[in-house]
Amino acid sequence: MINRLYLSLFLLLTALSFKPDSGPSDEQFKNPSQSYGIRCWWWWLNGNVTKEAITRDLEEMKAKGFSGACLFDAGGQNQRDNADVPEGPMFGTPAWRELYRHAVKEASRLGLTLSLSIQSGWNLGGPDITPEEATKHLTWSETKVKGPGKIRQELPMPKIKDGYYREISVMAYPAKANHNRKPIKDFKFKNASEEVGWSNIPDTRPLLTDEPAVLGEEDATLKNVITLTDKVKNGVLEWDAPAGEWTIIRLGYTPSEAEVSTSSGQWKGRVLDHMSEKHFNRYWDTHVEPLLKEIGPAAGKTVKYLQTDSWELGGINWTEDFAAEFKKFRGYEITPYLPILAGKIIENREVTTRFLADFRKTVSDCISEHHYGLFAKRARAFGMGIQPESAGPHAGPFDGLKNYGHSSLMMSEFWAPSPHRPTPERRFFVKQAASAAHIYNVPFVGAESFTTIGPHWNDVIWASMKPSADHEFCSGLNLIFLHTFTCSPREMGLPGQEYFAGTHFNPNVTWWNESGAFVKYLSRIQYMAQNSRFVGDVLYYYGDHVPNIGRLKEDDPAKVLPGYDYDLTNEDRLLALSVKDGQVTFEHGQHYRLLVIPDHGVLSLKALRKIHELVKNGATVLGPKTTHTVSLENYPASETEVKKLADELWGAASTSSGQHTFGKGRTIWGKTAREVLQEDGIQPDFSADKKLDYIHYQWGKADWYFVSSQQKEAQKSEVEFRMTGKQPELWNAVTGEIRPIMNFRQEKGRTIIPLEFTPNGSWIVLFRTPIPETKQGNAVSNFISYQPVKTIEGTWNVSFNQKWGSPEKAAFKTLTSWTKRPEEGIKYYSGKATYQITFDSPTPANPYLDLGDVQDVGVAHVRLNGKDLGVLWCPPYRISVKGYLRAKNNMLEIDVTNSWRNRLVGDRGKPQSQRFTQTNILIRPEWELLESGLLGPVQILKGE
Repeated sequence: MINRLYLSLFLLLTALSFKPDSGPSDEQFKNPSQSYGIRCWWWWLNGNVTKEAITRDLEEMKAKGFSGACLFDAGGQNQRDNADVPEGPMFGTPAWRELYRHAVKEASRLGLTLSLSIQSGWNLGGPDITPEEATKHLTWSETKVKGPGKIRQELPMPKIKDGYYREISVMAYPAKANHNRKPIKDFKFKNASEEVGWSNIPDTRPLLTDEPAVLGEEDATLKNVITLTDKVKNGVLEWDAPAGEWTIIRLGYTPSEAEVSTSSGQWKGRVLDHMSEKHFNRYWDTHVEPLLKEIGPAAGKTVKYLQTDSWELGGINWTEDFAAEFKKFRGYEITPYLPILAGKIIENREVTTRFLADFRKTVSDCISEHHYGLFAKRARAFGMGIQPESAGPHAGPFDGLKNYGHSSLMMSEFWAPSPHRPTPERRFFVKQAASAAHIYNVPFVGAESFTTIGPHWNDVIWASMKPSADHEFCSGLNLIFLHTFTCSPREMGLPGQEYFAGTHFNPNVTWWNESGAFVKYLSRIQYMAQNSRFVGDVLYYYGDHVPNIGRLKEDDPAKVLPGYDYDLTNEDRLLALSVKDGQVTFEHGQHYRLLVIPDHGVLSLKALRKIHELVKNGATVLGPKTTHTVSLENYPASETEVKKLADELWGAASTSSGQHTFGKGRTIWGKTAREVLQEDGIQPDFSADKKLDYIHYQWGKADWYFVSSQQKEAQKSEVEFRMTGKQPELWNAVTGEIRPIMNFRQEKGRTIIPLEFTPNGSWIVLFRTPIPETKQGNAVSNFISYQPVKTIEGTWNVSFNQKWGSPEKAAFKTLTSWTKRPEEGIKYYSGKATYQITFDSPTPANPYLDLGDVQDVGVAHVRLNGKDLGVLWCPPYRISVKGYLRAKNNMLEIDVTNSWRNRLVGDRGKPQSQRFTQTNILIRPEWELLESGLLGPVQILKGE
């Protein structure tokens, strides 16, 4: 049995000794300030919102502990066979602005932080984007001519869109008779005309290689390519051609097929060119700056961030001044290599592949600097930051971490279980955003959270939402943005208008009044994580190739799992590293024991020079010897320097694994990061005898670990932490309870603790109070054991809300699902029902009430003898009733709420006039009734 006197003394001492700079506050953890609350995608669906609905939504957010919202005008309500909703004012119109001003005013009144999506829908663009301003694709045509002699030849017009075409170059090279060679492998990805992957992002390093070279396969050498652009007028070539047959390439650009997605009403149109400052500035001046000026000082004070959504516009591979940008970024002229962009092999396959790598990297640089960088610059003028989903999960032609470098809130996404995203690699994307926050020293790691496609109103908080959030908390998430919180005017009924995707989480869901308990759980973890510094042992440099996008933590590119953690870095931040006490360190203090490089033997010359510097100054670098670059920058002279630097760093490196000392540091190859750390005597930061995930943070003098079980069954595990000399404490984010851990042992630099996890359970284990390293916790258990002393049986009187077609009351002689009742109004009931029963009971010294099984959302609000015991939302549905339980005539009341699903199924097929519900979402024929209600057994337990 836990020593209650010891617990009381411990809490008193820690409260008296707490200092704000020494770690977290017990009271703040129990009741986090509103500033640590979650936020949401506040969906203005098809512009159909009202001032009344806006005020209600914001007041409800405030009441439930939200810290703010992202105002996101969008459509998509009618996708997947759903019905439309009335069309409201179009984004940016005077009527829309009036609603927007009202929202900002109300958010200011309530002290909520707003973000603003700078368009309707996503893929930044709109109805006024001209073909010139749109995203662009390369396009070309070919023809053959024969010399010698003067030629007047009309050149075929390449395939174009919207009647818009601009010439880049007309080129000629000697045609080869019967020339037959393998095409450039994956050319549509290598020339950035298409995304490489959608959500399940593949390894893009194969784009740095090609088919084996064959002698004589090249289409032309550089010296044989002739530029004829100045000899073409109105598409007609006039040229005094040398002898022989010539291939003529007419290369230009035209708008891509990309269009604005999921927008409201008439906000349709082309997508803005993401490589052009000129076109972004025009869009900003027309559509964004007026909105910011309209709210005056609230811009930067209430509206603090601007948003654009994820990249879903496909490939993009040209802009008006791209040739000049290429020269600026890569240092050489693009013109001689332009036939490669039409699929030709120039010089040889290696040169061609190197050029294409440089080309994609330049596209990435332009996107980063001229779109996201400019976006941030224009926002800063108003004292605002940006939070675009700029780094995937679609594998566009960019470096995800580089794009994130402009953000002041790193925004990613994760999904709840969904048929559309069935596997972890398709659901979880926060690790890259967290790494970006750590390497760029940005405090917030946000995520569009609980997205789904398919499910509607049948999410179980503890079974789908909690483990999904916990998974991403272990990846570094610290700010939830619910997806989605739809604004639904009263006239739209209940459950009201909804987007076709997302977990519905707003005042129209049946369990909204009980949702504060779950919100507080999330807020407690966010309070801890937002104030802390991530602890990781390894920094993984993920290369300079494009596309380059990190995925979920379990990808483990550095091979550190289980037991250690890591961050990703890109070339830009690699160049910012220094060495301090043998660790690679960023200027803001984030540091790592080991730097790991990719296993394909390729580095840019900049990266290799930096690694040479770091190792010389004492760093340990793990990875194979660099063999070459994949760039034409200063090529082939660059390869001589590569060899020199690599030989100094790795020596001969003739074995499959080994180590080489250079300067004060060393290189290691042929091992995993985990093996290197263990051989260096660095014990795992965390280990367990069951499958658990974790993240480690430091806050002042305190260290704390968030530990998550992703198992639907309860489990016990002996858990080890790389921590000693501090008293371990157990912080429960579900209840806010804090207590010392009294069964533990310290040995060999580790603290070992037996922990018990409820289904999908989690703990925060915190170390802050110094104790002798010889001290052991000798209690029998850290957890109470429970023994039943009374099963509450008899007739339960259950009250229903007659508004949804049920009888006012019903008697339940046994606890069964509402769906098994004969009354149609109960069988198809959705909402809250109140169970009442009077019972006698033994009164053990430490009594608990256990509700057993609660279906379907899994929320129950408990009152005993007039005392409000709060909301239970996850297993075990158990709560202390000490001081409230009596021997006779106990009055127990339990509010149980299910989802909208059963009432919607009951309304299926009925005309609207006979339905109790109203929504645009199609009630699908495969939807089935879900078990609902209190299923029990309800018991009184004694805790020991």
